[in-house]
Amino acid sequence: MSKVLIVDDENDIRYILSELLGKKGFSTVEAPDGPSAIEAFKKERPHAVLLDHKMPGMDGFQTFQELKKIDPSVPVIFLTAYGDIPFAVEAIKTGAYDFITKPPDIDSLSLILKRGIEKLSLEREVKRLSTAVGVSVESILGKSSSIKRVIGQLTQVALSDFSIIIQGETGTGKSTIAEIIHNMSKRVGGPFTRVDISVIPETLVESELFGYEKGAFTGAERTKRGYFDVTNNGTIFIDELENMSHHVQSKLLSAVEEKKIYPMGGTKPIAVDVRIISATNTDILKLIKEKRFREDLFFRLNEFAITIPPLRERVEDISFLAKRFCKEACLELNKKTAEVSDESIKMLERYDWPGNVRELKNAMRRAVLLSGDPVILPNHIEFLMGHDHDLKDMPLLPLKEVSAMAARDAESAAIRRALSLTGGNKSKAALMLQVDYKTLLTKIKQYSIE
Repeated sequence: MSKVLIVDDENDIRYILSELLGKKGFSTVEAPDGPSAIEAFKKERPHAVLLDHKMPGMDGFQTFQELKKIDPSVPVIFLTAYGDIPFAVEAIKTGAYDFITKPPDIDSLSLILKRGIEKLSLEREVKRLSTAVGVSVESILGKSSSIKRVIGQLTQVALSDFSIIIQGETGTGKSTIAEIIHNMSKRVGGPFTRVDISVIPETLVESELFGYEKGAFTGAERTKRGYFDVTNNGTIFIDELENMSHHVQSKLLSAVEEKKIYPMGGTKPIAVDVRIISATNTDILKLIKEKRFREDLFFRLNEFAITIPPLRERVEDISFLAKRFCKEACLELNKKTAEVSDESIKMLERYDWPGNVRELKNAMRRAVLLSGDPVILPNHIEFLMGHDHDLKDMPLLPLKEVSAMAARDAESAAIRRALSLTGGNKSKAALMLQVDYKTLLTKIKQYSIE
């Protein structure tokens, strides 16, 4: 039950307000003057304050200033006479939540109090998340100043319903950021759906996103719900946004504006309530200038933007992340927890990490696998620098397994390098690697390249 502190020097007014607000579901605390109001505020910690403007001794405005010093987030509503409205307006400019004239209409007053208390609750929740989540998110993303800025941004936006575009190079952790935002949001009880546009054949993107009716096209033997439908009341994460065709962009814009989707072959729209988080490793503004991406859709999806810096620009996170990934790999591979030597950390910090955090994670998994020591030494990570691994430190494995491991590492490194050189453009990377697009997508999935 929300608690309201009523401050007025007239006993009858305090009594009447207390009775009426009690019937509206509030609990009340009373104070006849400024000093007693301050004491009650400290002791009772009310959710809102009703404060008379004119009181003998310490007047309402002086009392208001003292209350704001104790807790500026608690909404204060002034009770004023009709002629005091100019004062009330000025009080709002200095931080009061609202004012209401005497005698107050109890329904209006109740509504103002509920809104003020809801605002207080939201602000306190944001503050709590900023502290609690900030610490837990740091344990996932890192502790550098640039990552702390990202954490601050996602904490700010999580409780809203803003559409978000996350920008960053391949492997920076865009899907991780999207899921963190969902888990911090009011939609956490709903589904979180990842959709990578680049791995869906262009001809199937529309049907996958919006669904289709039986008989909509050859092979549509049954009705299928699309990602938007199954994600109702949740969050949909659309990765590789730039790979969406103009036709699908138009349908997505309609879904965003109308909050309705039209399955292929269907005649009736389906209402959906879905928050959209998108990700791209391409300069969308450049694509807009080239008429390859709709400007109106971009503005709809880009209500809030988060840019994740590449790992090479936050070197101070490398040590923290390497040690974390080392522990995770030891658990995964059922090996005794290993330490990462200072020399190894220095070597990791000198590397430019074209594959970003994903590459670092895979590097530590390989180092743990190859190491027969309780410490990850420089020779266990020399493969990053293009050096051959010292075989005397490698556990004895079947030759086929060693060859397969080397081939996988070589392929993975080549793909990451190609994606880095092409800014994450998979079509260009496929041409550079002289493989077809589908083969490249299969390899990217096989090697868990983000």
